[in-house]
Amino acid sequence: MNTSRRLLLAAALCAALPTVALAQAWPSAKPITLIVPYTAGGSVDVNARLVAQRLGERLKQSVVIENVSGAGGAIGVAKAVNATPDGYTLVVGPDSAIAIGKLVNPSAFRFDPLKDLAPVGLLNTAPMVLVARPGLEAQTFGDFVKLAKARPGKFNYATSGVGTVLQLAMELLKERSGIFVTHVPYRGGAQIATDVIGDQVDLAMLVSTSAIPHVNGKRLKALGITSSKRLAALPNVPTFDEMPGLKGFDMVSWTGIFAPAKTPPAVVAQINHELNAVLQEEGVRSKLMEQGALPGSGTPESFSKFVQAEYTRNQKIVQTANIKE
Repeated sequence: MNTSRRLLLAAALCAALPTVALAQAWPSAKPITLIVPYTAGGSVDVNARLVAQRLGERLKQSVVIENVSGAGGAIGVAKAVNATPDGYTLVVGPDSAIAIGKLVNPSAFRFDPLKDLAPVGLLNTAPMVLVARPGLEAQTFGDFVKLAKARPGKFNYATSGVGTVLQLAMELLKERSGIFVTHVPYRGGAQIATDVIGDQVDLAMLVSTSAIPHVNGKRLKALGITSSKRLAALPNVPTFDEMPGLKGFDMVSWTGIFAPAKTPPAVVAQINHELNAVLQEEGVRSKLMEQGALPGSGTPESFSKFVQAEYTRNQKIVQTANIKE
């Protein structure tokens, strides 16, 4: 080997040493910060804390929750995007902030979620349920489609806001069913079920965790489930995938963990491994499933493909329905 080649090889090895050393030392240097881009107490925060505690125990390092709310999750996610990519800053990224926000409100979501974040792992998924007010003269989604076509513009539906996966799911249903139903966006979801139960709103698209108690309590009628499989808690409610003209319909609400782009792959892989182990623990699984959520799994690569597919599908829905913040 000549002198110049030896020098080039030595330079390459020296450049790689910091990354190798970091991967070997991580996470011994300091606590890990897990950013939650919403206020404390919500479902994203609760699930993040559930996982963070066990993740910290497995990694033998504290995992500290930092709530950074605002702009629909954009502020918290942006803080993670701009953090040092050393494995000590992670963010819990829900679908709305990662795969929808930039499409409907680009001025707030100035980062590129597909380039500026490294997907670590899927935390959980939750199907959505289309529910109807007690007095609505429809017992099935097919019944409602007939009503909506006979009286276009007469009916409305509620979600927890513009640009949520809830709105996108309903807009896709509208497009595929050929109906027109007016969107009524709420600021958050606490009041929605109350207003639908009180016959003030015709329909609502709710995450399963919110819908299940009201449907089982017979306060709301469930017209369909957005995932491809029925919910164990609502075994008699069909999926939209089962219905005529809606074959292949499959949308869920989801949450994942992300790191800043350029975080060492070895560190990402280690977090993913420990996250998957935590999500298989009976105590964690049971708590997630009590809420109607399903624990996630998979590799960083499979999660990255999932996020890309979600973004691409959502982009089409947003463009077709002309959804803007």
